[in-house]
Amino acid sequence: MNITIYHNPECGTSRNTLALIRNTGIEPEVIEYLKQPPSLAALIRLIADAGLSVRDAIRQKESPYAELGLDAPDLSDTQLLDAMLAHPILINRPFVVTPKGTRLCRPSELVLDILPLPQKAAFTKEDGEVVVDAEGQRVKKPV
Repeated sequence: MNITIYHNPECGTSRNTLALIRNTGIEPEVIEYLKQPPSLAALIRLIADAGLSVRDAIRQKESPYAELGLDAPDLSDTQLLDAMLAHPILINRPFVVTPKGTRLCRPSELVLDILPLPQKAAFTKEDGEVVVDAEGQRVKKPV
């Protein structure tokens, strides 16, 4: 089963998403995008396939966002993409690609919509939120 996660091991949402994938019994391809950033073409494809705008895919909470003035509304997609490639920490995470689609999995349980196999066991996120019950069923669907 071909699943890819663009992962940051320092991010709780990314760790939870990876754990949910593994809870199906699948070991995904894990790309630590801070060490191995996607190409421009791959980044554009991820964003488009996830149905996002470039601005939706940029992480605003990281310091380069403010330092580089990326909140300026007149910046083009090309300028934002260039900033994301120069500073991969600005790429929102985690992106997951499966045979059922591509998602930016924030919150992490959004990955459940695109996983090709069911959950094998209960799953509780790092913050204590129960996402999957003992029967492998989603506890609540995100809004």
